[in-house]
Formats: sequence, structure tokens, C-alpha cells
Amino acid sequence: MKIQGKDSIIIQRNTEGVPKVIVQNETDLYFGMGYCHAMDRGIQMMLMRILGQGTGSEHLDNSNEMLEIDSFFRQMDWSNNMDNEIEKFSASEMEKLHAYCQGVNLHFSKSKPWELKLLLGYKKFDWEISDILLMSRMAGFLTLAQSQGEIERLFIEMVQNGATKEMLQELFPNILDDYEEDIIKKIKLKDKIVPDAVKWNPIINPMMASNNWVISGKKTKSKAPILSNDPHLEINRLPPVWYEISFEFGEKAAYTATMPGISSLLIGRNKEVAWGATYTFMDAIDSWIEDCKEGKYRKDGEWHNFKIRKETIKRKNKEAVELTFFENEHGVLEGNPFEEAYYLTTLWSGKYGGARSIKSGLSLWDAANVKQGMESLGGLEMSFNWVLADTQGNIGYQMSGLLPKRKEGNSGFVPLLAWKSENDWNGFHPFQDLPKSYNPKENIFVTANENLSQYGKVNPHTIAMGTYRSDRIKRLLNEKDDFTVEDIKKMHYDVYSIQAEVFMEFIKPLLPENENGNILKKWDYCYHTNSKGAYLFEQVYRALLSEIFGAIFGKNAQDFLQNETGIFVDFYENFDAILLAEQSVWFGKKTKTEIYRNALKEALKNPAKTWGEVNNFDLTNMLLGGKLPKFLGFDKGPFPMPGGRATIHQGQVYKSNGRKTTFAPSYRLITDMSEESVFTNISGGASDRRFSKYYANDFKNWQSGKYKKIQL
Repeated sequence: MKIQGKDSIIIQRNTEGVPKVIVQNETDLYFGMGYCHAMDRGIQMMLMRILGQGTGSEHLDNSNEMLEIDSFFRQMDWSNNMDNEIEKFSASEMEKLHAYCQGVNLHFSKSKPWELKLLLGYKKFDWEISDILLMSRMAGFLTLAQSQGEIERLFIEMVQNGATKEMLQELFPNILDDYEEDIIKKIKLKDKIVPDAVKWNPIINPMMASNNWVISGKKTKSKAPILSNDPHLEINRLPPVWYEISFEFGEKAAYTATMPGISSLLIGRNKEVAWGATYTFMDAIDSWIEDCKEGKYRKDGEWHNFKIRKETIKRKNKEAVELTFFENEHGVLEGNPFEEAYYLTTLWSGKYGGARSIKSGLSLWDAANVKQGMESLGGLEMSFNWVLADTQGNIGYQMSGLLPKRKEGNSGFVPLLAWKSENDWNGFHPFQDLPKSYNPKENIFVTANENLSQYGKVNPHTIAMGTYRSDRIKRLLNEKDDFTVEDIKKMHYDVYSIQAEVFMEFIKPLLPENENGNILKKWDYCYHTNSKGAYLFEQVYRALLSEIFGAIFGKNAQDFLQNETGIFVDFYENFDAILLAEQSVWFGKKTKTEIYRNALKEALKNPAKTWGEVNNFDLTNMLLGGKLPKFLGFDKGPFPMPGGRATIHQGQVYKSNGRKTTFAPSYRLITDMSEESVFTNISGGASDRRFSKYYANDFKNWQSGKYKKIQL
């Protein structure tokens, strides 16, 4: 089809609905991207903007839950500093960004999502460069930085609940500074750093983890590099967060998975270079302990006034709510400084940015080799692990993100004393000092959210995910030297758990001679949906966590952490180190064997179920999910979920804020650099319109392991 008034732009769809934008100049490329985003994901874009601006109570609903969401986004203040960021763009970059917004707005001028007009009375459908920056900031925080903030908050709560320094040093080795225990116990905390209503709102798709790896041509059948990526997000919503699109401009071409609303190539490739992303677990967020009284905070022996910011939240058919935020150089105060106490301020390094990330994404179109790709991607303010491959046979790895420069000895994990200037940030480390690798001698590079600090001049981590997935990928990649795309497809769906393998070495000799015991003895450590062994192992694992950590957290808090948060999903390596230790201060007076026998007794007392019976999910519409009968087709399911926390195919399902959420591959990409094509599938479809044939058309492929081939 041709865009009316833009005869130089042609949009073609393949049979799976993925659009291809054919243009005569690079500016039109971004116009076409914006047009396609509005055409297929207009609801998604507008809902994300409404939330990011903190206007959900005005446009969506007037519930207390929505007020909590708006309050959070107003506190984060992601609409700040836009003019300064926009000034950082060159004239050429501004031309492309304006073209993207013009493409969005042209489609909105012709067709507006009826759901927003009819249900919400929403009328502001224009898109601006500031909206692109807002989407970039949201993508960088939710839930990338917030997971780091949550584990740091849990540390504070554990101190306040009586965990000793010896216990915490064992749980968080090498990252605890000589913290002020007495002061930490006195901190007056908000309930949560990020409310559940924000984290698991059906409109907000949190980022979590991922796998990516790249293989040198020395280990492939084609003799060219192969790159693989499968970002792990919440997948139980429609539309999915990713939007696939390809471009053709003269002799140039590219394919990319984008985020609607952001005018950048994200995961994908051009004719010469391919790139894929995982989250780093970089510690880019810190908290400071503020000493407050009479509305002021103490700093270097003097008392200072907070900057006061007032916000008004309009509510449909209700009175508006006025909010007051107290801010200083460390962020927004979590409390009222007129009530004398210790409070926290928290600051994320990406709060005031966005331009660098957008500039980096724009430059990828012209990247000609891995080194140029590393230079472009390294400049992103969002923290990702990037693997790259090119047609010249090179492979590489580059971390991106704004890593704060902290005082030597400050890990960033323990809250800092705000009244000492020496604890302030001193700028950010250059990305050239972050972990990276070019043509590694192993002929592979794998990232799966583990600690990769050994590849850099600086250490970006205080706490990261475990190595189980990475170890499994490396184990498979070391089995042969003639990998093909078909081999990588099988790896994407691998559900073997090295975590289970390690635990079962100790568990097996303790198993009872009964039906459940025999099921576990014969289990192959795979999380297939029909596996009873996977179900029983998870029961044992949960019982072990309760047996060891329940005393400090308390049963209710322990159950909440396991059932309704990502703490044990994200940071299981730290807890596993205690569970697998031969001796630990966490064991109290019990032996490891006693603890495991108690856990087995509790976990195996009921008949086994299959993993798919308890690990399943529905696909729900981001706006109307759960509000309409299923036969109307807005929601779909239930579907069993294969995989677990430690398998290549992540398969986490848990409940939060009254709704199920998931943690699984949202999108899969494979490309062999010997061909100008990619193989993909996605956990949904191209369109957010229920009555489009592209609404959830790729989900069956996602389930079954079938991939579509897209030519550049």
C-alpha cells in the first residue's frame, strides 16, 4: 500500500503481517516506521503515554489503584528536562525524529483507536519528540532498574527484621560495605519502592531477563557467524511489547524488533551487522539515608531546603488529588521531612536522559561491522548486554548503560549516608570501560543476565542473576562445531535445568520410597508441561526457602516474596548459595540434612500434579483483559508454560496485585550471517486490534517452535 500524500513510501506486509517499508530516502524510513506503529499499535502507544505522564486517573479510570500508578509516575517525573535532551540532537537526527512523529500523526489523523475514543473519550492523539524520550525512559526503568532497587530495599527490611551482619554477609557476599546497622534500623520506609499496581498493571510490560549468544563461523556449518536472542518479559498480554518491521532503501535493508513509540532500531540486523540484547543487572540505582527535620535535610553539617514540586492528578468524576514531592540531588524523598526521621531518597542514572539512547538507535542503520555496532550500542543510557556479528566473520559483546562513579569502597548496594558529600555520585563511567569482548578465543559469547564484570575495566554489578542458563547454553555450544539455525531453534526450547541437577545430587539419597519419591528419582530435570518431576522439585525448592529464610522474613512475608514478587526469580543465585552450603549461619541449630528432610516431608505429602497444571497463563488484552467474555476473542487461553527459572526457555508464572504475570521468551530471533534473512517468532501478533487477522497470529508458532523467515 502507499501512504496518501507520501507516494515515495510503500508498505508491504508478508503473510504473517510483518510490514516492510520501502523508501527512497532515509527520512522517509522513519516516517514509515511511525506510520506503521500507529497503524498496528496505536492503543499500546497511547496507553503507555497516558501512564508515563501520570494521567491514567483522568483518562482511564478513577480507582485507587490507578491513583497509585499515577502517583508513582508523577514521583518518577519522567517528563522532566525534555528541552535540554532535545537540544542534544543534530539537525539530521531532528529531521528523522520529526519524520517519525509525522508518520504517527498522519495515521492518527485518518484513524484513531475506537476503544480509546469510545471507552475513554481520549482525544489527544498527536505524537511528539518528547513522547519518544518518555517511552525510552520508561523502557529503561520498568523493570530493569527497579529489580536492583527492590533487592536493595529487601536488604534494608532484613536488617530491620533482625538479620545479623554475619547472615547478610553470607547472603550478599563482597557487596556489603561497613553499613550503619543502627541507622538502617531507624529508616522509615514506604511500603514498596515500586507499587505492585505499577509493576503488574496489564498495560505496562516489565522487562526482566533474556538470553543471547553469538557463535563464530569457526563453529557453524555455514562458516559465518550465527546470532541468537530471546528477550524474557511478561508475555501474558496482547499485544506483545515487540513490533517487528523491516526496511528497504536502495541497496540498504534492515529488520528490527521495535518498541512502538520509540523511533529506533532495537534488536535486529542490517545487511552487514546483527545485534541482540539482554539485561545486565547493572547497579545504576542508589538510595541515600536522609536525616530530616523541620522540612529540611542535613548535608555537610548544615541544613538545606528541599526543592518542592507540586503535582495535581485529575480524576474522572472525582475530586483532583494534590501531591507534594520533596527533592534534592539524591532524588525524591520517600516521606514527609516535617516529621523528624530518617527517610530514603532514590536516584536512577537514566532519569534525566534519553537522547543518547535514541541517537545510538538511529546510528545502527549505518553500522557496517561489529566494531561500529559496539560503538553505537555502547552509547545507550539503558543498560543492556549486546552481542553482535557481521558478514566479515567478526563477533563481539558490548555492555551499555550509565554506571555511576561512586566513592571507592561504596558498592551501591547498601544505602549511603546522605549527609556526607563524599557519598554523592561523581558522574558516570565511559562505556568504553564497561565489559566488552571482540572475537573471543572461545569463538562464542553468551549472556544470560549473569555477572560479566571480568570483561571490563569497571565492575557494573553488585548482584546479578545466576549462571545456570548461561552454563547450559555454553554446555550445548561446546558439544560440536557445525551449528545451524535448526540447532539454535532447538536450544531456544530447551527446558533442562542445571539448577535441578545440582540440587538433586543432595536430594536423591534422602528421597522416600513412595510414589512421589520415585517420580523425583526418575526425573530427567526437564520442565516439560507434562512433567510431574518438575512440579515436585518446585515444591521441594519452595519448602527449602521457607525452612531457611522464613524465620527472618516471617511466614506471610515469605509467602508473598515467593508468590507475588520477582525476588526469588531474579536473584536465586544468592539464595541458592545458602541452600546448597554444607554449613551456614542461616541453618541455626539444624544440619543441612535435617533441613532437607523437613522440606521433603512437607513438599511430598500431596499427590503430584503435572507442571502444566500449575504453570499456565492466559493471554489478556492490555485494555479490556478480563472485562469481556472469552468467546469474544480479546483474551485467549489458558496455555501451559514449559520451563522454569533456570532453563534456557524461561517459564515463570506467578501472581501479583491480583493478576497472573509471566516471565518467558517474548520474542525469538536467529540469524545466520551467510544469508540476508532472520528467523523469528513472537508471543502474539503484529496488531493490537482484536478484529485484525494479525491480532495474535504468531502465538501458535511461538508455542510450537515454528519460525517465520523474513528476508531483508
